[in-house]
Amino acid sequence: MRMVDCIVKKRDGQALSEEEIRQIIAGYTAGEIPDYQMAAFAMAVYFQGMTDGETAVLTDAMMRSGDRLDLSRFGKESVDKHSTGGVGDKTTLIVAPIVASLGGKVAKMTGRGLGHTGGTADKLESIPGFRISLPEEEFLRQVESIGLAVIAQSGNLTPADKKLYALRDVTGTVESMPLITASIMSKKLAAGSYNIVLDVKIGSGAFVKTLDQGRQLAQSMVAIGKHWGRNMTAVLTNMDIPLGAYIGNSLEVMEAAETLQGRGSRDLQTVCQELAARMVMACRGWSLEESRQAVEKSIEDGSAFRKFRQWIAAQGGDPLALEDYSRLPQAPVVQKVLAPCSGYLTGMDTEKIGQASMLLGAGRAQKEDAIDPAAGICLAAKTGGQVEKGQVLATFYTSEEEKLIPAESEFLKALSWGQTPPPAQPLIYGVIE
Repeated sequence: MRMVDCIVKKRDGQALSEEEIRQIIAGYTAGEIPDYQMAAFAMAVYFQGMTDGETAVLTDAMMRSGDRLDLSRFGKESVDKHSTGGVGDKTTLIVAPIVASLGGKVAKMTGRGLGHTGGTADKLESIPGFRISLPEEEFLRQVESIGLAVIAQSGNLTPADKKLYALRDVTGTVESMPLITASIMSKKLAAGSYNIVLDVKIGSGAFVKTLDQGRQLAQSMVAIGKHWGRNMTAVLTNMDIPLGAYIGNSLEVMEAAETLQGRGSRDLQTVCQELAARMVMACRGWSLEESRQAVEKSIEDGSAFRKFRQWIAAQGGDPLALEDYSRLPQAPVVQKVLAPCSGYLTGMDTEKIGQASMLLGAGRAQKEDAIDPAAGICLAAKTGGQVEKGQVLATFYTSEEEKLIPAESEFLKALSWGQTPPPAQPLIYGVIE
């Protein structure tokens, strides 16, 4: 096979054979296909797309390019949740202990953040002592004993995706539905869970901006997972407004603890309970209504929060920090941001709010940047709220005072104002099974 022939074939809108796709991925992973040819191939896919069959083979080839986790010992009780990412998205910290408290086996590999917020791994590492890396057998034993473990992604998990994503990021080919689908699903398949619930974020704070795009991506991922024998559900959720009140790593750990004790903000609680119910329904075989009731009860009777403490302690973290927040990293610089005018908050550019959080130190502009675990934003008002001039809109946390001015400028640019309340927005747009 010549790579140039595959590029031309895809450029002209023809479907590639299974053998051709597998050879492309194997050759690129091994360094036999140069970046310039792979970039040309990615651009051809960007413009011509792929059939469902091609995307399924591409996903499988990328999944098989590296290590895979064997969760067969947990049968159909293994369950994973993947979010496509957003601002204030601490859902894993909340849904994982809920599901584990109800008998699910949550064996999750998670990533670090690149951009406006930290990833789940960064949030967990803000808890003193927490070990985000475990040997595989210890990881599996922990899932067996307490129903839950979350670790950083293996360095050799889907190496083909790591190489291809880095190339797409600098060649303008990130926004390709087949390539996005294969990137996400290759990692989920390699992680081994039988049941997978996808949280597809849609809006200004997500990389999928429109409901049509979100539905297309969700349908594509569900179809690929089903093709390879997984039980799939996708929940389409709103990311035109930050999720919850806190943005930042240790701040989001605090909000997760509050939510698991029934004191979280309504939007965060609603989304997390729906995701958890779908996960429980998948791995326990209960009806949706039974699952929703069980999720609510696990929060009300404290079993979800007890599981959260047990999980953090099992991985070396300080469980007391989940109740005594002074044991979490503390920002030495704290500043209130005041409303410049009176009126209704009619909209929030959630990505800009995430960028403001990153400027405070809560995210990474470059892969090698260090995250400030105490940095971030606490929102006092969100879309739909009525505020008076001079009222507190948000509280900023950082370790460096000089970061406050650019962060506040970015934050205020994200807000839209009006004299009448905006229409209410749904938190959940729909579910694809």
